[in-house]
Amino acid sequence: MKPYPLWKYLLILAVLIPSFLYFLPNLFGTVPSVEIRAPQGMIAPASADISAMLRQARIPYDSIRAQGSGLKVLFNNPADQSRAQELLRDRLPDQTEVVLANQPAAPELLQQLGGKPVNLGLDLRGGVYLLLQVQTEVAVQRAVDRYVDELRTYMQEKGVRYLRVERPNPDTLLVKMNDPQAMASAKSVLAERYPELALQPLSNADGSFLRITPTDDEKARLRKFAVEQGIITIRNRIDQLGVSEPVIQRQGESRIAVQLPGVQDTTRAKQIIGSTAQLEFKLVDEAHDLAGALAGQVPSGDAIYYDRQGQPYLLKTHTVLTGEFLNDAGSNIDQQTGQAIVNVSFDARGTRIFSRLTTENTGKRMAILLDEKVITAPVINEPITGGRAQINGFDDTQEAHSVAIMLRAGALPAPVSVIEERTVGPSLGQDSIAQGINSLVIGMLVVLVFMTAYYRLFGLVANLALALNVVMIIAALSLFGATLTLPGMAGIVLTVGMAVDANVLIYERIREELRNGMSPRAAVDAGFDRALATIVDANITTLIAGLVLFQFGTGPVRGFAVVLSIGILTSMFTAVMVSRAIIHLVMGRRRLQKLYI
Repeated sequence: MKPYPLWKYLLILAVLIPSFLYFLPNLFGTVPSVEIRAPQGMIAPASADISAMLRQARIPYDSIRAQGSGLKVLFNNPADQSRAQELLRDRLPDQTEVVLANQPAAPELLQQLGGKPVNLGLDLRGGVYLLLQVQTEVAVQRAVDRYVDELRTYMQEKGVRYLRVERPNPDTLLVKMNDPQAMASAKSVLAERYPELALQPLSNADGSFLRITPTDDEKARLRKFAVEQGIITIRNRIDQLGVSEPVIQRQGESRIAVQLPGVQDTTRAKQIIGSTAQLEFKLVDEAHDLAGALAGQVPSGDAIYYDRQGQPYLLKTHTVLTGEFLNDAGSNIDQQTGQAIVNVSFDARGTRIFSRLTTENTGKRMAILLDEKVITAPVINEPITGGRAQINGFDDTQEAHSVAIMLRAGALPAPVSVIEERTVGPSLGQDSIAQGINSLVIGMLVVLVFMTAYYRLFGLVANLALALNVVMIIAALSLFGATLTLPGMAGIVLTVGMAVDANVLIYERIREELRNGMSPRAAVDAGFDRALATIVDANITTLIAGLVLFQFGTGPVRGFAVVLSIGILTSMFTAVMVSRAIIHLVMGRRRLQKLYI
């Protein structure tokens, strides 16, 4: 029997020691916590104040620890954690983030070494899954909206004579020209300034027009930007919603998948994530009759809008100011009326625009719209030059708080609609974990009993390698920050069954060599050497299948593929190297007459 090289023992130790360090935190699990993060430039509340608030509300907690520039409060159960989040949200300043989280319960030493439990997926932890469809065509239409005023201004600056700008359909503009010379001039200056627009002269009975549409490349860029910007905006909103470890991924060309672990209020999650939050300021047309407009005689440049109670308003279609210029937004209570309000402040450019508008329209009414619904339409009593405004008309403080979150995070570049939603309760997630662990334990016990009964001492070696294989899989998931889902647990159970395949091949080969009259030590060497090629071939084909699943699968399928691929690599390592090392150590230098296999 050939001696086992020292470098292989060292390699095994180099793999197993870190594996145990990253595996052990999973035995301790996590504890529910609330993280308190102060906004940039502000000081986090004192731990004594937080403690006093919790004691006053009779919410038990385990400890309060400093974390960076904020605090984290540990609790004994999720119910206390949820009550504390609601309390702290109400008591702390509006911009303070109060986030639900889970903290590792492992000893500090393991945490300092980087050990942490495996992230659990939505199906194991509970939460909300939303699949959003981005209406990318609306992003193209809004881009065309912006071109209307921009083209008018630019042609006037360049001295191009035109009669009017029409919009026959959502993504097309028609500019009616005075004469052929004006047509040529307009086409020249616009082509130089706007290469992303397609310009086409048209002539009909009504005259000569310059047809303007975004090019196909520009439309594709706008659609792609709408999805990418939508992901950023949704992530900002979720951060302020107080959800830890959300998963936000693009699916296909125009869909966004959102996973919110620990969230059970689907309605509020959809309200905050799915609202476009397009804030607009429009002047109320008080010079014309609303009744006449409702009867169908809507003046040119006007449109009828409604508030949430169905009250109609006759407004100018031109938007004088948008939420694009917002600097901050926060909810509060009006001290005089007791109603929930949202205070907004504009940046420097927005302040100048708002100051000019309120100065020029003092005594008139200006409507504030959110997603084309009139929130309020107050009279401008005096010029407002400080760049601040107050929005009222909300039903309660929670609605005002949600609107403030949406305004701070910014508007979505295009509306989104929920096309699929799933809610997994925390108890169902716990049941899934328990059943998955039971499956793993039962599967391992059956394999352990069979291997011990059939291969005796060599079976025990295979069982030890099998246990190390599971340790290495869990450690790898923790190390790489992978998320364990229910299909991932199925992958671990499947790997347990597959892991002993290699040992079976090796042991059967050893038996065959013994029957051929080979000595025990020579039979062990021959068994491992001659079975290696077969083991590698079989596992590589399965690994290829796992990689294909990962490349072309989505969601749970990819989770299964990750666990399966990791399990294949670790099972080959334990079967080929660890098992052989253990057998060498057990056999030592003794002269063996017979192998019990």
